Amino acid sequence: MKAKAMLKAMLCSYTLTGALLMILAFLLFKMDLSEKIVGVGIVAIYILSCFLGGLVMGKKAKRQKYIWGLMVGAGYFLLLVGVSCLVERGFPMDFGHLLTTLAMCTGGGALGGMIS
Repeated sequence: MKAKAMLKAMLCSYTLTGALLMILAFLLFKMDLSEKIVGVGIVAIYILSCFLGGLVMGKKAKRQKYIWGLMVGAGYFLLLVGVSCLVERGFPMDFGHLLTTLAMCTGGGALGGMIS
């Protein structure tokens, strides 16, 4: 049952990610946004998506909600890195960026789980 809830939470996270990335791409096309603003937008999308996944998972898990939210964030991160490795045909980021992204994803998921 927890695996099904985890998959549902991850699906919600990636659905929100897709929608927000489409909006960001549209804004980039129409407004000629700077690279710095796009980077901030991507960071915000990671955090919001993992937060939503943690929130959904926390509603399903009656106990230890923050841990389940953290696990959703970690799953989001692992899938993100895995797809990036496949697309880039190698490891796509340096170690510092990797740790920062992991912290954002797991933190957002844990926070969503706590608030649920």
